[in-house]
Amino acid sequence: MKILRTIASLASVCALAAGLVTAPLNDAKAQQTQSRLFEVTKSKKLRVCQFPLYYSISFRNPKTGQIEGIDADLAKELAGELGADLEIVESSFGSFIADLQANKCEIGMFGVGATLKRAQAVEFSKPYLVTSIYAVTRKDSPVKSWADVDKKGVKVAVSLGSYVETFMKSYLKNAELVSVAPPNTREGELVAQRVDVIMTDFPTAIKVTDEFDWAVYFLPPEKLAVTPYAYVVPQGDQIWLNFINLFVDTIKLDGRLMKYATKHKLDPIVAP
Repeated sequence: MKILRTIASLASVCALAAGLVTAPLNDAKAQQTQSRLFEVTKSKKLRVCQFPLYYSISFRNPKTGQIEGIDADLAKELAGELGADLEIVESSFGSFIADLQANKCEIGMFGVGATLKRAQAVEFSKPYLVTSIYAVTRKDSPVKSWADVDKKGVKVAVSLGSYVETFMKSYLKNAELVSVAPPNTREGELVAQRVDVIMTDFPTAIKVTDEFDWAVYFLPPEKLAVTPYAYVVPQGDQIWLNFINLFVDTIKLDGRLMKYATKHKLDPIVAP
């Protein structure tokens, strides 16, 4: 709630300053006061888009039915700062932009890669995690190292709509790229041996190798597609974006980000 009081104070200062300028600027100010920040605090409900199949980030535990992970925890922290009830809206990497634009949720919190292409349609917060590409395969797979990945006959799985998919489309010259759409998963395709290797990020690489004794991961010789993970909001609402940025800064400073990152084994990729 400290964040909310800070934003309210800033809004009051801005309103006072706006009264001293011309009519066009007053019109702009009036539009900006129609922020999701004010709507959420008035309705006492925060709708968060999450992808429930993302290990360590926002993954539905099959035993409890609850979504777990760093962003499951941090979504609760954000709702608490706003004094609002949390409502999870299921989304995916292929649909979150449309979901935000259709006002199905106020924010996406599920490790979304902040890319220039996506930034043409949505706004990104400051980053809270930074990762690169990892390869995960079976111990008995013909793919033993990065040198084996881009060969004819090799099937490489990626998540449909992910930044990894976009990168691998241009990177692979010989291997076959298999884009996997929910509810199917890259891991399921690997288990069924329909693909030889999956391309993913640090969270999934760690989780898969923790859960399955047949899984191993390896890195390319140099980091590929280094990508910041950020929270995502609709365009045109600077007040809401400012609040989310302040939330990210705050959880970095007060230790909540590192606390939940460590809980879910993501502390090596926490953004500075």
